Amino acid sequence: MKPRLILYIPVALIFFAACNESKHIGQGQYLYNSNSIEIKSSENISSKQKKDLRNDLDALLRPKLNGSILGIRFKLWIYNIAGNPKKEKGLRHWLKYKVGEPPVLATQPALEKNRSVLQNHLENKGFFHDSVTLDTNVNNKKLNAVYTAHIGTQYTIRNVTYPSGADTLSKEIASLQRRSRLVKGKPYDLDVIKDERTRIDARLKQRGFYYFNPDYLLADVDSTVGNHQVDMHLLLKPQTPSKAKKIYSINDVVVYTDYDINSDTSLNRGYTKFMGYKIVDSAKLFRPVIFSRSLVFKPGDIYKRDDHNLSLNRLVTLGVFKFVKARFQETDTAGPNKLNAIYYLTPTEKKSLRFEVSGLTRSDNSTGGELAINWRNRNLFRGAELFTVNIFGGLEEQLISANQRIATTRYGADLNLFIPRIVSPFSFKTNSGFVPKTKINAGYEIFTRSSQYSLSSIKTSFGYVFKETLQKEHELNIFSVNYVKPSNIDPSFQLVLDTNITLRRSIERQFIIGPNYNFNYNSLAKANHKKNNFYFNGNLDLSGNLLGILTGANVTKGKEVELFNTPFSQYIRAEVDFRHYLSFGKYNMLASRITSGIGYAYGNSSTMPFIKEFFAGGANDIRAFRSRSLGPGSYYAGDRSKTPFLPDQPGDVKIELNTEYRAKLFSIVRWALFADAGNIWTLKTDADRVGSTFNSSFLNDFAVGIGTGLRFDVSILVLRIDFAVPVREPWLTGRSKWIFSNATDISKYALNLAIGYPF
Repeated sequence: MKPRLILYIPVALIFFAACNESKHIGQGQYLYNSNSIEIKSSENISSKQKKDLRNDLDALLRPKLNGSILGIRFKLWIYNIAGNPKKEKGLRHWLKYKVGEPPVLATQPALEKNRSVLQNHLENKGFFHDSVTLDTNVNNKKLNAVYTAHIGTQYTIRNVTYPSGADTLSKEIASLQRRSRLVKGKPYDLDVIKDERTRIDARLKQRGFYYFNPDYLLADVDSTVGNHQVDMHLLLKPQTPSKAKKIYSINDVVVYTDYDINSDTSLNRGYTKFMGYKIVDSAKLFRPVIFSRSLVFKPGDIYKRDDHNLSLNRLVTLGVFKFVKARFQETDTAGPNKLNAIYYLTPTEKKSLRFEVSGLTRSDNSTGGELAINWRNRNLFRGAELFTVNIFGGLEEQLISANQRIATTRYGADLNLFIPRIVSPFSFKTNSGFVPKTKINAGYEIFTRSSQYSLSSIKTSFGYVFKETLQKEHELNIFSVNYVKPSNIDPSFQLVLDTNITLRRSIERQFIIGPNYNFNYNSLAKANHKKNNFYFNGNLDLSGNLLGILTGANVTKGKEVELFNTPFSQYIRAEVDFRHYLSFGKYNMLASRITSGIGYAYGNSSTMPFIKEFFAGGANDIRAFRSRSLGPGSYYAGDRSKTPFLPDQPGDVKIELNTEYRAKLFSIVRWALFADAGNIWTLKTDADRVGSTFNSSFLNDFAVGIGTGLRFDVSILVLRIDFAVPVREPWLTGRSKWIFSNATDISKYALNLAIGYPF
């Protein structure tokens, strides 16, 4: 086939798809082809104001038009060519109703409703007495609508007055003027008026006005004052109920700890009184102290909406209740303006057992799998403590030759205890909606590589996990110990260790003792429709710093200090991960990441512990390069797919940049186009890895990979397939490090299979 003919084929397909769009539209029907909005103003307004107003109006138009790519409605085309499937299954039915999209038709009532909605929106934004006109044109059964907004001067606020009555409610409302959203000189905006009513309601709820409602506030607007201005008067509705004008306080706080729809909620069956709370817990499921720590309300307190929400959030985040409900009941027996706060709690299952099975296969002839058993007790000591036990075991085999296999086994256990409070000799109080937790961890693991070595690891830590908000989390381990000990080293493998410092460091005996702190911010943790979202994670890890000072350890001067015949590691390590998510719609997004880290060993250590080093390459890293094989710097260890025992390449410094455009193809299938760049380096000269040192020309050591991939999003998990190719290899010498020709060589591509998005 001639090259020119090949180029004509996609052009012909696009032309055919465009012509096919309205072919199946019935008589008297029109495909809703396009909308456009024009702004005609009698006043001089900036192009930005016009653009913002046009975008606001465009977002109100309904129905939404058929989706298109490069102007071609491919989904509509697929819907049409699929015809009329005779069965409710099969390829044609799937194409038509799962991949395809039916035509969006234009109707006169819908068009007129759009015009009316746009005009109403202009009035709500202060463009009084202005109008919106509608024009349409039809071509080849396709209808194009043009909405023209004829606007004049936008009305602004001249004066704002608040209720001036002598009653308590009017005085409270008047006292809230200082932070009013209704500002003199600002444009009239109905949405701002609604926001102001909501703001006043929220502040009043904080002052005990439990029964108040935003609808009890009226905004009387006088637009006849002239000069395109309005006077606004906030008034209380004459029909405002009397109890909405009163301040309420808490009488009793009652907690039902084992509630269901058939529960007896009578206090006659008995309750325990603890620190003013009435706890109904006949089965003795919980110790009463957890409610005094979780509930913010106390008898006698003025009702506050924040305390109400904080109490609910803290009960939910305890993790021991399946359902949490609160009800406030007015009572006259204890005096006027009193509320009983009643909490109905339904416990979740106390114990659970989960099995996890995973398998893997790699291009270096490795196969294997892992089995894990997870057991949970959500109320170990009746204080909402969470105790978890994870027992795991795995096997991986690599075929070297017909008669040689390397087997790697890994098994162990990990235990965690979360206590829903800060266990400390000092007192900590917080108004956060999340209960702070003390975390105690212990674990043991044995890693064995047949005919080479065994590595046992014991770890323990004590620290705190505290969520400041839904988006911000702090984790501080004030004490952490990790002991690693090699054993059963084969003599032939020992010879390899003696000549390879990188491999030797990976299994050396060591103590890692010290605190670490992690801060995480994720704006996406709270559902929103913002165009820009951010993620930040910062980690600081210290080891042996205090011990090093107390003992005067200095390995460079021959003074290496040991604990139980094992040297302790001394270092400072910091790492940051910043991500930005730019949304172009529900499924279209540009995700970018910058991550960097540095580790510095000193005192009792000449190098960083292997498990605390940085690595580059892999499914969640620079995807065009094999896992943990890139770098450091311009050093090249070899082709991991061809060399059986290529050791992982650690570094002290890491800089990485990633960007990825994500879009929806159809149904659960997503598509991505990405680019990754970065590398790792050593801080000190490594004679065995020439070119690995970090210096001022580090940018010349950047590796770059590009690629594309598919994601299958089934809600509970995302299966990811990425194809990536290196286009810049930092170890190349004597010619350009850029090799864009790799993009046309399928053998250069790396295939990555993973669960979840890379970042």
